[in-house]
Amino acid sequence: MLGTPALPPPAIEQPASHEVSYGLVTGRAARGTTRVIVHANGKKLASRPLAGRRFSLRVVLPVGDVTVRVTTIARSGRRSSAHVHDVFGLPSGARPRVVVAHEDAALTRKIAPLARGFSGTTGVYVQSLTGGGGAAWNARARFPGASTMKLAIAAAVLARHTGVPAPKSQVSSLLSSMLTRSDNASANALEVWLGGSTSAGSQRVNELMRSIGMRDSEMYGGYELRTLASRIPVRVEHQPAYAYGKHTTAWDIATLLRAVWLASGGRGPLRVEQPGFSAADGRYLLWLLAHVSDVPKLDRVRAGNPGIAVMHKAGWVNEARHDSGLVFWRGGVFVASVMTWSSRGVGVSADVLAGRVATRALARFSRVEG
Repeated sequence: MLGTPALPPPAIEQPASHEVSYGLVTGRAARGTTRVIVHANGKKLASRPLAGRRFSLRVVLPVGDVTVRVTTIARSGRRSSAHVHDVFGLPSGARPRVVVAHEDAALTRKIAPLARGFSGTTGVYVQSLTGGGGAAWNARARFPGASTMKLAIAAAVLARHTGVPAPKSQVSSLLSSMLTRSDNASANALEVWLGGSTSAGSQRVNELMRSIGMRDSEMYGGYELRTLASRIPVRVEHQPAYAYGKHTTAWDIATLLRAVWLASGGRGPLRVEQPGFSAADGRYLLWLLAHVSDVPKLDRVRAGNPGIAVMHKAGWVNEARHDSGLVFWRGGVFVASVMTWSSRGVGVSADVLAGRVATRALARFSRVEG
């Protein structure tokens, strides 16, 4: 009708920009709204009547980067829309929950030969976070931490920072370059931001790791500048012989990744032991990991498996090469941590091993849980 004021656009609370989403869409509509419609990348996902002003819908988002549009309609036919860009959609079946870990003997029989057959020392831990089953090999052996430890720096920074860092802010830019490009100077700058120096910042990182049960990990100073309890047996089959500095284990890094995933749903040890680490922080950190630029490692699992999302952080020095991450699939999510070391040096064969571990795990979990 001519002269009728436009319907004010809805205020979208979730999903938020630069965060992952498991399909929850919430917010507040203008007075007089009678219907809410949700689109993702132009495709209608849901249309629901609305009695009050608040709305909360669960939709199935496409896996990957999406733009979410919420349209509200009043009885008079007036309508308005709001958009959220830079959302990373995840399967609804991967929503965080607490499950009891247990050894999957069949998976162990598939993973152990891969680890034993590698030319060097390996440490492997893999577990379905939504089903509980998993397998491990040499998962408590300590390896040079390398850049995998940058994930712990990011968690410590977000636990201390008030709210999710604003886009293009100094902390946001440093986190992005540290995780997506594995930039050492950015990691050092964040440690200084944490504690005033890299050594003091490392202490803050160590405190966070200890608080969530990472007992075999140590963040030791900065980087050189160059161009929950588990019933899955985690032991030391073979300890790499190296001079200790930054170090961690396949089990410890898996513990951290699980904690970040649980926190993204408001659960788990990071939320309990680090009150400053919010659910939004968890969703933001996962969004950053979804945009890591790296040569194929765990993400080799995507070959021939559409709809898979891999969020991972690799690390390497001359003698060691690792990859650890979360693999999201239609039925849920699993964590995989693969660490390798050899005094002769480690190359692409470590990346291939990571991909094989992830592929075997996906095949097993999709068969058991799918």
